[in-house]
Amino acid sequence: MFMDNGYERVDFDHDADVYVINTCTVTNTGDKKSRQIIRRAVRKNPEAIVCVTGCYAQTSPGEIMEIPGVDIVVGTQDRKKMIGYIEEHQKTREPINGVTNIMKNRVFEEMDVPEFTDRTRASLKIQEGCNNFCTFCIIPWSRGLLRSRDPESVVLQAQKLVDAGYKEIVLTGIHTAGYGEDMKDYNFAMLLHDLETKVDGLKRIRISSIEASQITDEVIEALDRSEKIVRHLHIPLQSGSDTVLGRMRRKYSSAFYKEKVNKIRKALPDLAITSDVIVGFPGETDKEFMETYNFIKEVGYSELHVFPFSRRTGTPAARMKDQVDEDLKNERVHRLIELSDQLAKEYASQFEDEVLEVIPEERILDDNHPEMLVGYTDNYLKVRFAGTPEMIGKIVRVKLTKAGYPYNEGTFVRIMESATHATV
Repeated sequence: MFMDNGYERVDFDHDADVYVINTCTVTNTGDKKSRQIIRRAVRKNPEAIVCVTGCYAQTSPGEIMEIPGVDIVVGTQDRKKMIGYIEEHQKTREPINGVTNIMKNRVFEEMDVPEFTDRTRASLKIQEGCNNFCTFCIIPWSRGLLRSRDPESVVLQAQKLVDAGYKEIVLTGIHTAGYGEDMKDYNFAMLLHDLETKVDGLKRIRISSIEASQITDEVIEALDRSEKIVRHLHIPLQSGSDTVLGRMRRKYSSAFYKEKVNKIRKALPDLAITSDVIVGFPGETDKEFMETYNFIKEVGYSELHVFPFSRRTGTPAARMKDQVDEDLKNERVHRLIELSDQLAKEYASQFEDEVLEVIPEERILDDNHPEMLVGYTDNYLKVRFAGTPEMIGKIVRVKLTKAGYPYNEGTFVRIMESATHATV
């Protein structure tokens, strides 16, 4: 948008006429870091226009307006008005609060991203908002209720990205598989089918995250039929203990979750499943933690993102009694990280001596091998191998010679596809 209006993007460390700061509010630390970045921008160029947007701006616009040097606040909607606000401020020099009530918004805000200058995969946002109201989470208040992007717009944007040279598209959203829940006669499974059949030249479809409660039989059937959906799904767990899941207000039990995983594995053999886990949720006993630990072993994830519970002001969980001691929380986090590393190696070892398709993303610094590249297989194994810079963004075949974590070692076999438009 800015480039279309004659602006040039510069690095944060350069002086700028306008700073746009996209904030996070998922934890109290997110708020704090956002404030630090805002103050850094104001110090760098006190004459610049400082515009703050994103989730923290949506939930606490007044707090941000009180920071000296902030000129404009826009939340997680109406971002297309940002340049208009900037031009208005240049004339009036008056601060502008452009944040409105997100809960009243029922329309997906269309904002195309024509290219990603630093990526070989393109993200395509299909959905916004959340109706779940888990007890630990502030997201519905910062992003509003669930709303889906128009399916024709999704397919059109996907085709533009493929035409720009991207081989892989990552479907993103707050609840990606909740897509279509606000529509009549259209759903996520139908969108997957349309992307597969209507977008010419698309090689890989990756789903960024999918809730167990939204994995319908129709979605599983779409995964089973597909030749482009990759063998990797991120299915958030948060806890493997049913009593903790109840306190979290999650919409599934551990048995329901496991049943969905089993069905999906039949549809996508050799599937890599990654997940999020919160450790030390209020009241979590040793028994409940071990229920989670053993459930994770039973499922056999290929990687976990482990988070210590963080008290997010404004959520029911922050007010709960029996908050878990920080030292105990950290000890449990480390135990799960060790388990995750072990499971990751076990999963990767299945593919030793196999030839897999990799899209190299970047060169890595290695004094012994100056031409080392790193990229991901379709089932999300991170592989490094000796190759040349022109391979970046292409689909190449690589033999996995040694399984490991976080990297697997490989040997280049041959190039499959032409280069992407992306620069690295």
